[in-house]
Parts: sequence; structure tokens; C-alpha cells
Amino acid sequence: MRNEAAAQGSIPQNGGDRTFWGRLSGWTAYRTVMGIATASPRRQFIILAAFPILWVLTQHLGPMVQMLRVSLLDAYPVAPGVEQSFTLDNYARFFGDQIFWQPFFRTLSFAAVFTFCTLILTYPVAYFLARHVSRKNRMLLLLLLLIPFWVGEIVRTYAIMILLGNTGAVNLVLQWFGLIDRPIPFMYTSFSMGVGIVYLTALYMLLPLYSALEKLPNSYNEAAADLGAGAWTRFRRVTLPLTFEGISSGCTLVFLISTGFYATPVLLGGPSTTVFAQTIAGFFHVAGDEWPTGAAFATIMFAGAIVLTAVFQKLMYALRKGDTK
Repeated sequence: MRNEAAAQGSIPQNGGDRTFWGRLSGWTAYRTVMGIATASPRRQFIILAAFPILWVLTQHLGPMVQMLRVSLLDAYPVAPGVEQSFTLDNYARFFGDQIFWQPFFRTLSFAAVFTFCTLILTYPVAYFLARHVSRKNRMLLLLLLLIPFWVGEIVRTYAIMILLGNTGAVNLVLQWFGLIDRPIPFMYTSFSMGVGIVYLTALYMLLPLYSALEKLPNSYNEAAADLGAGAWTRFRRVTLPLTFEGISSGCTLVFLISTGFYATPVLLGGPSTTVFAQTIAGFFHVAGDEWPTGAAFATIMFAGAIVLTAVFQKLMYALRKGDTK
């Protein structure tokens, strides 16, 4: 009886495998379906990519499309019985009133400066990890660097407030060494906001740089040294050009993330450091038909960041291409 059932596919022929997946893999109908589904590389790709593509479409592109649609409406939410009408007045409001230009360009300039600062600060760390730390200790040090990022953005922002406050650790240390007589007002300035954003985005710069530096063969620098190149020349002519890809990826991530920060500028910034995200949030915090205007401004911010990122990527591509000639 058992042999007949096994022959018909109701149970696996290997009676020793009693696990669920073992019984399932021995089922003839399952093997037939999986054989048809994975008969070609194209079918395998569709099966593996279906859920990620669906996730991106529904959870990432979907909200952006909805935001674009709301930005073209004359009112949102639409009252019952009122017909929707599309308009470009929400976009015209930005271009027609210069008061909105200052936080917009301030956000882009802040993001560019903070991205550069993050690159300068994290490149030596990534270089040290990839080139001067043994392989068995790299994961431990990377884990120690990752631990602070397990905490949320708000908590880490408050940690920066504790460090930079008038009675914070930085002022206390400076007073203890006798370098200052009274606390330095670090808080609610572009400096405090920059420190917070650099701290929050450092990981997104560090990992691409570390990945690029780790893949760099030691033989390249050894060959350059044999040809008489000094340490600075080896870094400038060998290491740095070969890590342009990591620099490009890290700068892109940090720049895009920096343009969208809201809580950190609110907590660490002041009146002179208002960013565009705060302007956008103001339209969603008031009653009335301001949501379409906020959606339009958010779309403009997104488009501006993407355009600048595309220009940066084009420049980095030209540098990589020129270096290979």
C-alpha cells in the first residue's frame, strides 16, 4: 500500500525524511509545479523579483504618485459632492513668491555642505577599517559603529543636544581645560544642525566607502610604491580614483537623506536655519486646502534633489572615465 501511494505521489518515496519540507519536496504535484515554474531563467527571475517589485510599486512609487496627484488638485481632501479639478496654481505659488526660495536653496546648500563634511570625516575611518584592521577584527569594529544607529533619529538628536548644550559635555570639557570662561552657544545654529545631520548620516557614507576600499587590492599600492610613488601620490593617483564609485554612492545617499530631514532641523536648528521640510510641514499642519500646496512643494524639493544628484553622478562618471584613459 505504501509503495502504491508513493508511486501515485501522495507521500515521498524516501520514508526516512519526515519533515514538512521533506514530505512537500517528495510530492509529485509539487515537483511538477516547481519544474514548470523554474523551467527557464526568465521564469526564475519573475518568481524571485515579483514581491520586491510589488513592494517598490506599492510602498515607494505609489505614495509618490499619490503626492503628485494631490499636488495637482485645487483642494484636498475633497468634500463630498464637490467635483475635483486639476490646477498648476500650487506650483505657481512657489515660483511666484520669493519667500519660499530661501529655505529651498538653503536646504540644498546645507545638504551639499553636510555631505562634503560627512565624506571628509568618514573617509579616514573607512580607510583605517579596510586597510589597517585585521579581517577578524573588522566585523567587531563595524558592529561597534553600527550600535548607535539601532536607536531612532529622535533619540540620537537629543543625544547631540545633550552634548552641545550650555551644560553639555563639550562646554564642560572646554571649561575644565580653561579654554573658555562661559559656555559657547552651540545650540540652535547651523553648526549644531550640521553636527546632528552628519552624525545621523555617517553610516550611509561609511559603508559604501568601506566596501570600495576593502575591494582595492594591496598590490596596486605596492606596485606604485615600487615605482617610487610616495604615500600622498599613491593615495591621490591610486586609492582615491579607485574609490570614486563608493564616494559617488555614499554622497548620493547622504545628500538625498539630508534634503528630507525634518525633526533634526526643528530640534537643533533655529530661525536662521529653517529648511524646506519645515516649510512643507507647515502646509500640512494648518486646516483648510493647503495639502495640495504642501504636496506641490514636496514634489519640487524631490525634483530639485534628483536633478542635482543626476548632475553629481554625471560629474563622477566623467571623473571615473577620465581617470581610466
